[in-house]
Amino acid sequence: MDELARRAQVGKGTLYRNFTDKAGIASALLDDRVRDMHARMLQGPPPLGPGAPGSERLAAFAEAYIRHVSSNLDLVLLTEDSSPRGRFDRVGYPFWRRHVEILIEEVRADDAQLRAEAVMSVLSATQLEQWLRIEGHDLEDLIPRVQGIVISIADS
Repeated sequence: MDELARRAQVGKGTLYRNFTDKAGIASALLDDRVRDMHARMLQGPPPLGPGAPGSERLAAFAEAYIRHVSSNLDLVLLTEDSSPRGRFDRVGYPFWRRHVEILIEEVRADDAQLRAEAVMSVLSATQLEQWLRIEGHDLEDLIPRVQGIVISIADS
């Protein structure tokens, strides 16, 4: 908190008046990055944006989401670790899950909600931390492997 206050050129008390906890600060720091990804998903070019088949969009989403989480891993983990329900309590989680559900509905009509939850568990920050930091997988090698898992969940 001291370092953050110093970089923001405000007193530590100012931080605590505007944010109730560290997870709130982490969420605020992620806000613009999350909005940018949402815009690319909803209005950007295919395959992440509209216009590509559901399976291609789902693979593109998996890559973009993995890159987003991995480049902001400490902040995302902080937001998830602040709640007993983890990612389910994150403000943006319902959007991510519903987006995946819609894409899965394009690929396969049955069990889309359940499959979307399974996909999101594979893409969770805790899982990515395990693969990247604990097991030492290379991000560029991991992405196509996880995309394959995500497509298998959607299309099995």
